[in-house]
Amino acid sequence: MREGSLRIHAVLLAIPLVLIAAQAGAHTGEGINTGFASGFWHPILGWDHVVAMVAVGLWGAFLGAPAIWILPVVFPLVMALGGAFGVAGVPLPAVEAGIALSGVVLGLLIAFAVRAPIWVAAVIVGVFAIFHGHAHGTELPQAFSPYGYAVGFVVGTGLLHMVGIGFGFLTASQAGRIAVRGAGGVIALVGAAFLFGLA
Repeated sequence: MREGSLRIHAVLLAIPLVLIAAQAGAHTGEGINTGFASGFWHPILGWDHVVAMVAVGLWGAFLGAPAIWILPVVFPLVMALGGAFGVAGVPLPAVEAGIALSGVVLGLLIAFAVRAPIWVAAVIVGVFAIFHGHAHGTELPQAFSPYGYAVGFVVGTGLLHMVGIGFGFLTASQAGRIAVRGAGGVIALVGAAFLFGLA
């Protein structure tokens, strides 16, 4: 009974968020004229960002408590710091490679069911969050408020983490664990495609 209830909750949580992301994918960016809206849509419209952020929630759900809530909190907090570095013009080498590697590494951690200690998982997530945040910060349009933009991308990122957590609840069953690990493999392949310039 508990297993079935968890699946229902996961699906109910994931469906509206996936629909939001699907609508965002059709958004061209026209008409976005506030820092918050631009920051909110930016992570959702970029597949290289989407896969990594969903992977954080997915890996957190796979690891269970307390990682299920610590990792999705660490990522946006550290990402905001990386964003501040980007806005301030602090250089960071290989940002795009770091973003692509986040998908590869996090996807492989999920695919191979790696159960890292919480502090190791937080460090891994935090390192990749710096790259994602820096990219957002350097792409901030001059006319937009950096504070509104930062809040927007933290909220957008949080929603993507929730999608990952929702799917991660499928690990309550054997078939669900296989599906989650398979999703990790797909995430790693998407990251590799970006890394090698195939996407």
